[in-house]
Amino acid sequence: MHDTGRQYPVTLTDDQWRERLTAAEYQVLRKGGTERAFTGEYWDDHTEGVYACRACDAVLFRSAEKFDSHCGWPSFWAPMAGDRVEYIEDTTLGMRRVEVRCAACGSHLGHVFEGEGYDTPTDQRFCINSISIRREATDS
Repeated sequence: MHDTGRQYPVTLTDDQWRERLTAAEYQVLRKGGTERAFTGEYWDDHTEGVYACRACDAVLFRSAEKFDSHCGWPSFWAPMAGDRVEYIEDTTLGMRRVEVRCAACGSHLGHVFEGEGYDTPTDQRFCINSISIRREATDS
């Protein structure tokens, strides 16, 4: 994962993150890994609620902005607010992408893509690892 040098509101030591997260969560959230497509618990989930960062519980996305992209990961066309996530240029694996991180703790969430032609209100697909988020029910 790229070090931005930024101070986050939620800051823990590497050992504290390892204690808080499972090994798989740590690999994705703190080391920038990716879960395999079609394996996460939310890729095909249509339950209403909000999605919070699994590392720090900051609320990031809503089910109202979730859509079926058929890519194997949960997809959202926008975060709850622009300041809930941060964007980092990612040139790993020989391609240019934009990494999405939690703005509260700096944990890796996934990537955002543009220009794919989805019928959504924005031209963006936030491709988020299920293991990076936790769905919470909202009051109806």
